[in-house]
Amino acid sequence: MKSLVILGSTGSIGQQTLDVAAALPERFEVLGLAAGRQIDLLLDQVRRFRPRYVAAADEAALAARADALRTCGARVISARELSTLPEADVVVAATVGHAGLEPIVAALAAGKDVALANKEAIVAAGPLLARVARRTGARLLPVDSEPSAIWQCLQGEVGTPDEPHLATLVGLAPSGRAVARLILTASGGAFRDWPQGHLSRVRPADALRHPTWRMGPKITVDAATMMNKGLEIIEAHWLFGVPYERIEVLLHRESIVHSLVAFVDGSMKAQCSLPDMRLPIQYALTFPERVARPSVAHLDLAAVGALSFGHVPPERYPCLSLAREAGQHGGTYPAALSGANEEAVACFMAGQVAFTDVAPLVAAALDRHAPVWEPEIDDIRQADELARAVVRERAAAAAQPVSAVRAGAERSDAGAAGSA
Repeated sequence: MKSLVILGSTGSIGQQTLDVAAALPERFEVLGLAAGRQIDLLLDQVRRFRPRYVAAADEAALAARADALRTCGARVISARELSTLPEADVVVAATVGHAGLEPIVAALAAGKDVALANKEAIVAAGPLLARVARRTGARLLPVDSEPSAIWQCLQGEVGTPDEPHLATLVGLAPSGRAVARLILTASGGAFRDWPQGHLSRVRPADALRHPTWRMGPKITVDAATMMNKGLEIIEAHWLFGVPYERIEVLLHRESIVHSLVAFVDGSMKAQCSLPDMRLPIQYALTFPERVARPSVAHLDLAAVGALSFGHVPPERYPCLSLAREAGQHGGTYPAALSGANEEAVACFMAGQVAFTDVAPLVAAALDRHAPVWEPEIDDIRQADELARAVVRERAAAAAQPVSAVRAGAERSDAGAAGSA
């Protein structure tokens, strides 16, 4: 029986983590839940899973439910306290963006294993997380499907590490020089079949129609820009200690092969499954065991029929190059990248800028960035805040022209529909 703390329990990953816990009640106790502002959903989860502790960003709304929480036997504490509970075995970091960084650092500092779905935290603070984990012996267990796939493919592989100064955070034997390449797969996102010239017209609702995965809004937009793959390149570098030049991305429309590892002897391993985030979540929580879960759908390769792979066109996905360059620069560049992207996506979702403005906004923030090369958490926070400020400034200047362009495109679409 493992005791779980879930940070971000009302989000997509948090809810799917609770699905896994509910399916395996003999394996997991839900010890604590933390949410942002979806207090009604959080209260439903408290009633169902009866955690002993609960936290929320909206403390006033949570306090207003004090009587209901007491009835369920839940005590209100802070997210930081939740992440360091002595009785917790695993802290699931299912928050989005930089908000989850401090609780993750606190959990690692307390020696807790962290099941990591929040890729922004390791992107922004990879050296810091590695340093803290090395000191306490805590592990970062990847929950995202792609780093989980690499983790699974590396089980049992042994070699001499390429970069011994990087912590191998997932408890693997060093395998650096046995590995020729890490290959992350990408679906291509919601607009993979759109003509590139039409991308300036897309609306937020269009970006949320991912062809294969059910995810939260921010990561779904990141899939469409392929910034998610850029962040995963940086994440894989820190988790597995493989140099950036040996981490690649392939387009794979079917989302069946979740990533691959190529070895120096010419062989290759791939991890395959149906696109279901509960599988990598469960693997992280039950590791090193594999456990049967009732009602799980199994992959039928004959039914799939064929799997396709292709190169990523860089002109269509400029965010991928921006992320790789930020990772290679190091220091606080990845923190600035992640903060700028988060803000640019928010501006797009609010209708302030076009979809095609996301990459230029991130590039502008990186151009203005003054790096700190060995950052602490305050340096990371400042890099994030300054990058966001650059994006907001540029987005405010672009808002009126974008609105005019969008209005013109809508009039053109309406005219075309009328003539048809």
